[in-house]
Parts: sequence; structure tokens; C-alpha cells
Amino acid sequence: MLQLPTTRYSGLALATLLGALSPTTSASEMFAKDSKWMLGDWGGTRSELLEKGYDFTLGYTGEMGSNLHGGYSHDRAARYSDQFTFGVNMDLQKILGWHDTEVQLTITERHGNNISNDRINDPRVGGFTSAQEVWGRGQTWRLTQMWVKQKYFDGALDVKFGRFGEGEDFNSFPCDFQNLAFCGSQVGNWVGGIWYNWPVSQWALRVRYNLNDALYAQVGVFEQNPSNLESGNGFKLSGSGTKGAVMPIELVWSPRVNGLKGEYRAGYYYSNAKAQDVLKDSNGTPAAISGAAYRSSSSKHGLWLGAQQQVTALASDQSRGLSLFANATMHDKKTNAIDNYVQAGVVYKGPFDARAKDDIGFALARVHVNPGYRKNARLSNQVNGLDDYDNPGVLPVQDTEYSAELYYGIHLADWLTVRPNLQYIRHPGGVSRVDDALIGGLKIQSSF
Repeated sequence: MLQLPTTRYSGLALATLLGALSPTTSASEMFAKDSKWMLGDWGGTRSELLEKGYDFTLGYTGEMGSNLHGGYSHDRAARYSDQFTFGVNMDLQKILGWHDTEVQLTITERHGNNISNDRINDPRVGGFTSAQEVWGRGQTWRLTQMWVKQKYFDGALDVKFGRFGEGEDFNSFPCDFQNLAFCGSQVGNWVGGIWYNWPVSQWALRVRYNLNDALYAQVGVFEQNPSNLESGNGFKLSGSGTKGAVMPIELVWSPRVNGLKGEYRAGYYYSNAKAQDVLKDSNGTPAAISGAAYRSSSSKHGLWLGAQQQVTALASDQSRGLSLFANATMHDKKTNAIDNYVQAGVVYKGPFDARAKDDIGFALARVHVNPGYRKNARLSNQVNGLDDYDNPGVLPVQDTEYSAELYYGIHLADWLTVRPNLQYIRHPGGVSRVDDALIGGLKIQSSF
């Protein structure tokens, strides 16, 4: 029997959808479809504050997922997870007269449950992707951004310091899809133990130099502190628990091909913190057999490639048309469970004249498990005398997971987009014994 999701915010999601259907005559009024904000212009106060340098963000993302077929558990259910975002960007040139300087403060709160955890993936090993990307990193309040950014030499040099995540600047990618394999910085999804995506923050420094109008290079240093992941440390500012640093470097090219926008990224990351081998002990013997501790490596590294390119456009509206994208990451085989990942997809904006702001997206992804990691699982089962997958004590062997998602984005208002979607996952969690899963989803993105 299908179980409906219960959440203290489900009423808010319904009210948001109904509000988008309310007719209004002025963009400054509440629920006006052509307003950027659901709550309007606060009687003109919001525009006045923006003119003075204060830009407030009140955002909401809600995601529902239901296991329609297959998966680890065939017991049908629906789950809901969401995130509130409260932020302010301050233009210090307007406020204090500091040239080309801005400050960003953002607090987030996550809440809810994820259908992937026990219905799609085998709980003994978990999964790689998530059918509800907004779930994760602790369902709690967090200080997600607290940084200052200043530009020098007529904007050629851009320096940012404070608390933020790597994916905010490096290996960045939009998050319109609901499946995690197609949303945000993918490096953080496959080396999440060292690279912390939104909403986790850490002390960091990022330096960017604009080589020309279409090309820039950037380098960063990020605190690698696992304690920042803990739910009770959402507002932790001290450096206690720091293990080392993650240092990414990236080249970003944003050309116009036949007048259409594109973005191409190539980057490399290096962590100087100790990392555990996925298979061997200090003597080079599989640790599952010797019983000794897994050996330690002095570093961890990897690289990424990303591309987004609009390829068609309407003569009457350049924003409407077909765009292609692809992303790939590669990781250290000695220390990382995932050794490579690749995805590709298409997005078409403005499919119909009557729905010029709607969009359609389709994407495919492949997540590949390190052979050494697989061998370790097989040896662990062998040592423990376990070979029956249905035995609760067996460690399922993980290999390759494939994901696909199709969505239609309904632009109900300038402050509200709703994206119903279908997801298909083959070998959830890379476990071939788990049935392929079909998931129905719904993503709500709104700005108050």
C-alpha cells in the first residue's frame, strides 16, 4: 500500500502552488506571477533595500519521491524532503563605499525523508545517487555561507574568503534535475568525505583571475574537517578536527558559439590529508584477509571535466532552445570507492509558444565502482563464510549503477517552478541483485 509523506511543511508546499494560481495585477503584490518574489515587494521596501545594497533571499525547495516499481523494497511509499534558504547579499560599495566588495550570509534548514534510503537501495551498503537531492548532510540548520568577496585591477582579480563549499565555485553545475547524479558539483557526490557540497560550509579561500572576458583560472584552499558534516556542528566556526586541506584548481571557458552561450570546465583537486586504502594493509596484503588495519595514503586526488552548450535558439527569443551538457569525474583508485563517473543530457527551454518559460530535461549517468573496492567486499564475505545474498550479515558487492531522469518544468510564476519527473535506476547502489527501480518525483522551487 502506498504511504503518503508526512512533513510539517507539506501544507506550505500546497499553499505555494495555490498561490501561483491567484490572479494579481501588479508585480509588486503578493503572488503576482511576474514578480521575482512570492511575497511581493514588501510595499516597495524590498526594492529600496536592494537599491541601497541589501539583497534578501528567502527560498524553498521541496522534493517528493515514490518507488513506483522495483528497488530493494517493493513496499510502495512516498517520501518528502525540503530545504529553506535564508540569505542576504550586501554590496559594501553601496553601503560603506568599499570598492567592488560584497558580503554573503546564508542559513539553510533541511528536513524530511528520502525514498532512496530503504526502498531503492540495499541499506547494508547504501546507494550512490539519491532520488531526492535536497535530502542529506543532516536534516538540520546550517550556516551555509559567510564570505566576503573583493575585486581588484578593474575586476581582473577576484578574491573570496570565509565559509562556503567547493561546489559553489569549482565543478559547479545547475540543480534543476531531482536525481543527485544530475545536480550540482559531481566531485562532491563521489568524494563526499573530503569535498563538501551545499549546504555544508568550511573555512576557505578562492582566488580567480580573469584572463579575458571568456576565460578565467581559479585556485582554492578548503579546510578538510569531517566534524563539519555532523548535524550538531552546523554553526561551528572553530578549526578543531581539521585533518588537512583540499586544494582545487580549475580553468573555465565561456565562449559564444554562433552567438549561443557555452561553458567548459576542467579541474583537478588534491587533498593533503591521510586517506585509507580501499583494499590493502601496510604489507600490501588484502586487509580483509590479514585482519590488519587498512594502510594509509598521504593524499587523495582526482579531476573533472564539464561542458554546457546551447546549440539552438529561436530568432525571436535567444533564451529558448536546445542545450547539451556532459560531466565526467575521475578519482584515486587506491583510496576512493568510485573511480569514475560520467553523465550527459539535454534541456530544451521554451518548448511551446504558450509556455515560453517551461523546460524539458533528460539525462543519463553511469557511476563506476573501483575494482579494488569490489574485491574487498568479496574477500570480506569469503573470510566470514558468507555467500548468500539474503543473509543479513553479507556485504553486497557493488559494481556499476546507471541512472536516467526525464522532467518537465512548469513555470507557474517567476517565483515558482514545479518539475514532475520520472527516474529509472539500474542496479541501485551498484548491486545487481537489487531490482531496477522506477521512481516518480516532484520538485518545487520557489522564492519568497
